[in-house]
Amino acid sequence: MATTYRADHVGSLLRPAELLQAREAHSQGQIRPEQLREVEDKAILDALEMQRQAGMDVFTDGEYRRTEFRSVFADAVSGLVELPPPEQTGPPLGGVNPVMVVGDKVQRLRRLTAHESSFLNQHAGAPVKITLPSVSQIVSSFYRPGVSEGAYPSVSALYPAIIAILRQEIEELVAEGVSYIQIDAPRYTYFLDDRWRQRFREQGEDPDVMIDEWIEADNSSLAGIDLKGATIAMHLCRGNNRGAWFGEGSYAPIAEKLFNTINVDGFLLEFDSDRSGGFEPLRFVPRDKTVVLGLITTKTGPPENVEDLLRRIDEAARYFPMQNLAISPQCGFATFFEGNPLSWEEQRRKLELVAETARRAWG
Repeated sequence: MATTYRADHVGSLLRPAELLQAREAHSQGQIRPEQLREVEDKAILDALEMQRQAGMDVFTDGEYRRTEFRSVFADAVSGLVELPPPEQTGPPLGGVNPVMVVGDKVQRLRRLTAHESSFLNQHAGAPVKITLPSVSQIVSSFYRPGVSEGAYPSVSALYPAIIAILRQEIEELVAEGVSYIQIDAPRYTYFLDDRWRQRFREQGEDPDVMIDEWIEADNSSLAGIDLKGATIAMHLCRGNNRGAWFGEGSYAPIAEKLFNTINVDGFLLEFDSDRSGGFEPLRFVPRDKTVVLGLITTKTGPPENVEDLLRRIDEAARYFPMQNLAISPQCGFATFFEGNPLSWEEQRRKLELVAETARRAWG
């Protein structure tokens, strides 16, 4: 079994004001790339120290070199074009940022995360985690009917290019000695929400066929890779753009299929509100995997009660072995660079809660 990090977190952290200001100045051409890199480096060192003091078991760079969790892909490839923000129709999406979509053949221009992993490995002094959007997340985010067909006549035609890019990146992260690779795949939770399933049907798609295609594509990016002791896990949530959410529903509709067919060592699952349902679907997770319970919310600032968290872990252990459980927040603190509506100190306390609860639950 891969290493279980009891005190885990999903990856992104609130950006300090200095970093936000530097990124804006860089976008306006007021500072050079190397000046932005200096600010990023300092902010990451501060974030590493915060995680160290909080007692986390695995460290990230807070995704401080990204504008949002998927930009690590968009910034490293050619073939994308920018469109204005979509109108808010259907279930809430929680954001109005411009969107990048496939407009030409997608080709890798550089490594996706080498600039992140090299600095982390050098300075963390502890196991490190790198996050990557899944194949299914990338394709469903960046393929746009009416724009993308000139390069790829169908969604399925785009899969091989994205699979190759993600697979190569994972292999290179393993070769660098990265301890923990997290695959972010929040859009699987579309299939939990009747509103989204209906929306897909109205667009002429069969949700049950879609999820099978997504699983096959994601597994293709992972199959046969020698992880050399690294942990690879998949994160699922129901949206987290500045504290907003895009869906709700128990994991039950997809639990048996997804948990038993995705080739990962474990799952990081959102359980911070009633939107996620109960722990019963955990009974479908194979006993050789880890489940990281996302019990602490990043959507609001007030801290959870440790005793309540311990009770919820005990409840989850009714359906999945205690020794295979861990704890984390339900998602990142800043999935998009603007961040969620909580303070730096509230974020710090949330991470401390993760570590404190993990020590009390597992020693």
